Amino acid sequence: MSTLETVLIKPAHKPMMYTERELTDFAKCADPRSGPHYFLDNFFYIQHPTQGRLLLHPFEYQKRLVDTYHNNRFSISLMPRQTGKSTLAAGYLLWYAMFIPDSTILVAAHKYLGAQEIMQRVRFGYESCPDHIRAGVVNYNKGSIEFENGSRIVSQTTTENTGRGMSISLLYCDEFAFVRPTIAKEFWTSISPTLATGGKAVITSTPNSDEDQFAYIWKGANKCEDEFGNPTELGINGFKAFRAKWQEHPDRDQSWADQMRAQLGEERFRREMECEFVIDDETLISAIKLLDLDGVEPMRKTGQVRWYKQIDPNKIYVVGLDPSLGTGGDPAAIQVFEANSTIQVAEWRHNQTDIPGQVRIMAGIIDEIYDVVKDPQSIYYSVENNTIGEAALISIAEWGEENIRGYFLSDTNSPGQRRFRKGFNTTNKSKLAACAKLKNLVESGRMKINSRPLVSELKTFVANGNSYMAKTGETDDLVMATILITRMLQVLQSYHSELDQQIRDHGDVVIEPMPFISLAR
Repeated sequence: MSTLETVLIKPAHKPMMYTERELTDFAKCADPRSGPHYFLDNFFYIQHPTQGRLLLHPFEYQKRLVDTYHNNRFSISLMPRQTGKSTLAAGYLLWYAMFIPDSTILVAAHKYLGAQEIMQRVRFGYESCPDHIRAGVVNYNKGSIEFENGSRIVSQTTTENTGRGMSISLLYCDEFAFVRPTIAKEFWTSISPTLATGGKAVITSTPNSDEDQFAYIWKGANKCEDEFGNPTELGINGFKAFRAKWQEHPDRDQSWADQMRAQLGEERFRREMECEFVIDDETLISAIKLLDLDGVEPMRKTGQVRWYKQIDPNKIYVVGLDPSLGTGGDPAAIQVFEANSTIQVAEWRHNQTDIPGQVRIMAGIIDEIYDVVKDPQSIYYSVENNTIGEAALISIAEWGEENIRGYFLSDTNSPGQRRFRKGFNTTNKSKLAACAKLKNLVESGRMKINSRPLVSELKTFVANGNSYMAKTGETDDLVMATILITRMLQVLQSYHSELDQQIRDHGDVVIEPMPFISLAR
């Protein structure tokens, strides 16, 4: 071991002489109840960005956060940016490793640099700690520290397999909301069994989407009641929830908030400082509006079709099918909207129904509507006819349009198309135009979305180059079926004057020429 290393760290099993004061300090740090507070307040040094090296001296909300860490097996904390959550966690992890022997502590951060940053804070705190308090180390490097008491701290980037096979005493997940949702879900599924033997879990983050694994755990932690409705200390998932507000930081006031809001913008301020689950990505629907879209439970189901509203015999209905191969990959989706009010009435989605089955389900939905409205002129249906859609057109022809009790609505010929094709052909230009219309209808409150799965997809339907699509690992079939509905509504407004006011934006131009409509015989 080099001279520099012996200055920075305490060698393992080093004989020492202690004064009475040093023994008292050590005993207070080792106290299983108050030890973390005494250690953090007296011996944990941090690197302040402007003041340099100084003792932490936790604020009141940070003391409550330490209690949440220490007194609960599972805890989840929702914290604003720059409130010291990672620094405080580093101090608590260092205390835990030095005073709880034979502990394995795993630090999982959403990025490699994040994991290294936490370990840097742990190392700085350790190197600044006096020898009579700190434990000797066996191994000391950027990614891990092993102590003479058998404890170790290991840092890793969060992946699907992080921590697999380890016997973890304490898991710390930093900025867990920013781990890619598919990875976070697989990681939590993988890591949970390793905590089953009694390990602790500490999760901290500022919010991101309200559909990710962090949000799922947070929501469960805030459902604090038993099966009889009696209040409980912990959430239904066993987690203790902790939330701090920016106002609790002694250096922040309304003037600071006004300045930060001006710098960050309303959406980012509400997400990063107010800790609202405002989505960070460039979603088609504004993040603020997505906060208001909750969806409701279906009022009834017929098979896998979810119905959200009763059929009104005096209304016009549009039914759109976005087909898929039905082989277990991308799902097919059907959306049903009431054209007069643009309220979502029903939807269906499945990834293992073949195309003839998809057409059969669409025809069944139309039958249910027809049984109430009794008029095929009040029902319009269509399909997206790109690629796989050709098979849907063939299946409709084999089923027999005369057996589907409504109008088969089609868009006009696309430029360069040699022959007319029924349904709606999607190009990048037509998709963007329909996306713009959908955005306007939803954000203006004219389109009512009832489906929670559709709301969930809208939260991951984001800008990608010069178009929009689902984020990696997510699906957008319900959204694409809704975009088809939007295009159908735009066509219908051309000759249904009663729909024009509901659908038309200021300055809209009537679509010409008129669409081709096939009447069921």
